Amino acid sequence: MSKRLDNKVAVITAAGAGIGRRSAQRYCDEGATVWAADINSETLASLKGSCPAIHTVTLDVTNSQAIADFAEHIGDIDILFNCAGFVHSGTIFACEESDWDFSFDLNVKSCYRMIQAFLPAMVRNGRGSIINMSSVASSVKGVPNRFLYGATKAAVIGLTKSIAADFVETGIRCNAVCPGTVDTPSLHDRLNAFPDPTQARIDFENRQPMKRLGTVDEIASLIVYLGSDESSYTTGSAVMIDGGWSI
Repeated sequence: MSKRLDNKVAVITAAGAGIGRRSAQRYCDEGATVWAADINSETLASLKGSCPAIHTVTLDVTNSQAIADFAEHIGDIDILFNCAGFVHSGTIFACEESDWDFSFDLNVKSCYRMIQAFLPAMVRNGRGSIINMSSVASSVKGVPNRFLYGATKAAVIGLTKSIAADFVETGIRCNAVCPGTVDTPSLHDRLNAFPDPTQARIDFENRQPMKRLGTVDEIASLIVYLGSDESSYTTGSAVMIDGGWSI
C-alpha cells in the first residue's frame, strides 16, 4: 500500500525536538527518506534509531558554508521544512541590536540560506515543496511582549510569498505554517522562566479560544500535508493552525 510521501526526500531543520522532531518521525512513517538536521547532536542521537529512513546531521543553520556542503553531500530533495527558530520575549525596550541580529539571523536568514542551497535542484527537477515556520505572532496578529519574534515571523511570511510568486511556474511550492501556542520543550523552557510556571501555563492556555495548547502531532499533520502531493494546488499561503487565536 502506497504512503503519502513515498519516494520523497525531505530535509527538516530543528529536528531534534518539538515540531521538527515529530515532523521527521511522521515523514518517515509516510514513506519519506528524511535528513533530520539540528545543531544539538545529543537530541538527534535518540531520533536516529526511531525510524530506519531517518538520517541525522549536526547542522548550524546560521553557517552558509556548512549548509552548502550539506546540500552538495545529500543531493536533490523534494521537501524542505525550515523549522529552526528562537522566541525572543519582551517589547522593543528589551531588544538590543545584538538580539535583533541574532533573531533575524536564525529565524529568517536561515530560511534564505537553506532555500538558496536547495532550490536550484528543485527548479531543475521541476518539483519541490518548501515549508517555512512562521507564527500567528507575525503580520497576522500583534502579540504583547513578542516585538522581535513577531517582526521575524512577519518577515518569514514575506519571504515565503516572494519565493512562491517567483517560482510558481517552475513546479515549486512555498508555504508558511503559522501555529498558535504549541506544547513543546521550547515552551516548557519559557514557562519555567516564570516565577509560577503552573500559572504561566494556565495563562497561555486561557489566551487560546479553545482553552488548550496545540500539540506537535497536530502541527506535524499539517507539515505532512504541505509536503505531500495532496497540497499540490497550495502555494504562497500562510496557514493558520492556532486553535482560533487569530479569529
